[in-house]
Amino acid sequence: MDLSLGPIRAAQAAPQVLCTASVHHDHPHAVEALAEALGPVELELLLLMASPQADIPALLARAALVLPGTRIVGCTTAGEISAAGYTEGEIVAIGMPRAYFKAQTMLVPDLLDYDPQALIDRMIQTRNDLAVAQPDWGHEFNFLLIDGLSTLEDRLVSDLAIGLGPVPLFGGSAGDGERFGATFVFHEGRAHSNAAVLMQVRTRCPIQVFKTDHLSPTEQRMVVTGANPDRRLVHELNAEPAAREYARILGKDPEQLTTFTFAAHPVVVRIGGQHHVRSIQRVAENGDLVFFSAIDEGLVLTLAEARDMRDHLREELSRLSTDGPPAVILGCDCLLRRMEAQQKQVLGALSDILRENRVVGFSTYGEQFNSMHVNQTLTGVAIYPPDDL
Repeated sequence: MDLSLGPIRAAQAAPQVLCTASVHHDHPHAVEALAEALGPVELELLLLMASPQADIPALLARAALVLPGTRIVGCTTAGEISAAGYTEGEIVAIGMPRAYFKAQTMLVPDLLDYDPQALIDRMIQTRNDLAVAQPDWGHEFNFLLIDGLSTLEDRLVSDLAIGLGPVPLFGGSAGDGERFGATFVFHEGRAHSNAAVLMQVRTRCPIQVFKTDHLSPTEQRMVVTGANPDRRLVHELNAEPAAREYARILGKDPEQLTTFTFAAHPVVVRIGGQHHVRSIQRVAENGDLVFFSAIDEGLVLTLAEARDMRDHLREELSRLSTDGPPAVILGCDCLLRRMEAQQKQVLGALSDILRENRVVGFSTYGEQFNSMHVNQTLTGVAIYPPDDL
């Protein structure tokens, strides 16, 4: 079998800690190529971040045959982050070796119908089981993947928050490129919509879960005076039609509003003394604004302005290296950040920074951080080599 067709990128910044590889989505032997690039390491968990251009059922079926006994989770993406930085149309594989990670996964098969208390009880029991299995490993994190078109991320992370205890959570909403048609999470060989996968991980590697954005609030505010929270729709801002009022504040014609406009001119809300982004997805045909995350009447939205994305990303990632560089950073990066970088012609520079700092992961339709669903952020976990390496 010829595995040389199509580029294969492998990165093993610290091979004993975590290994990654990527191939183009139409590689004729994608799974075999990924398995060969990852090497013979016994994996506790394998993450697949797959372009929606890939044949997902075929990919998962082949992975089950080529990697029997390997637990595989993942999702479709709005772009990938590999050893080359930002990429498109690829399948990124991230392997957690069993020597350094112990994990359990939980599928939430129907985001419209689940028992919050049952999920919380299971999270607590799983955390206790992991502690018993590896009592000498002192680091833990939760990683959540969720259907990015479900509009139910806010509800789920809020429900899960009670079960977190002191263990941090980060995650990303599955994507479908820039089409917004269908998004999937992967679990036990199947792709699921309207679903989520929670990974509870215990590790001997020091970790740091983080969230960052390059946005600062301005003095320009607007009040949501008409909304449909269940559908994430805003009908009115300042008692005026939403799209028209937002455009007026920006000094633009409502017909000029595009995804690039929303990426460049986001709004934030103040919660618990901190500002959190509430990104706009699009303008509905009737002039409503469709948001990526929870929105409700009475919320005060503040227009935000952006710092230079390159300087900000360098600074934030350098902070993660204060006591030594991470072996790898597993990141969930909002699609709107990538689109803003494209518009400002700094995508290549950001890609270089991600590559230099060993960031791998995917572009999302939204991000999760502890008890909140947020937008236009980079969130993730920095994983450091254990002291005995």
